[in-house]
Amino acid sequence: MPGSSEVASVRNAARLLKEFSRSDRELGVSELARRLGLSTSSTHRLLATLAAERLVERSPRGYRLGLALHDIGAVAGDLDLHEAALPVMATLRASTGETVQLAVLDGCESVYVDRLESPHTVRIFSRVGTRLPAPTTSTGKTLLAALSPAELDARLRAWTPTRTTPYSIVDEGVLRARLGEIAARGWAENREESRVGVVSVAAPVRDRTGTVIAALSVAAPTDRGGPGPLRRIRAGVVESAAVVSRRLGHRPG
Repeated sequence: MPGSSEVASVRNAARLLKEFSRSDRELGVSELARRLGLSTSSTHRLLATLAAERLVERSPRGYRLGLALHDIGAVAGDLDLHEAALPVMATLRASTGETVQLAVLDGCESVYVDRLESPHTVRIFSRVGTRLPAPTTSTGKTLLAALSPAELDARLRAWTPTRTTPYSIVDEGVLRARLGEIAARGWAENREESRVGVVSVAAPVRDRTGTVIAALSVAAPTDRGGPGPLRRIRAGVVESAAVVSRRLGHRPG
């Protein structure tokens, strides 16, 4: 049987997680300690344990909820990203005939949380849970482009440039310029930057507050992703991402 101190630690960890909300997405150690009535050192220990399990993660202003809670929430029904996205993803796959993916950002990696395969014989093989360097993917660049300058700086400090293909971006200055273009136009492309022979287009998915929480993409082999087809795919991706955002409660101002 767990001792009283262990039960208290679990209770404090639960209390800590519940302090995060839509209005308090990031909280510092001192503020959490004050709210919980705990010492700063005890709060540090709780955060370190939760961070090791990816239930929280470091942010420019302290800590925020981590990616593991996204998965837990999806199972429990507390987070409706999957429910909002899947019907739209199915429609997009039917209209493009290509693989449709949904990704979130974890550190400087793009993590694929939903995926519908192309019906074509030649398709892009991968799986849910795949992680790729964000700067090499259309979803990752879309998500990086949506970050605040301070948050982007923090992510890029931990970035180890990897030349996955001859077309991968490995220069930070080039990446920042590309991200500025993406933020301005509202979509990103990946032209064989993560895998030779594969192109993709992605657009941001927003929650009801307007925060970008995911990116929706379509990936295709280069022989089906020429300039003409890619323009049509891009239009479908941008519109579909907007539909998912509306299903999540986002209303453009």
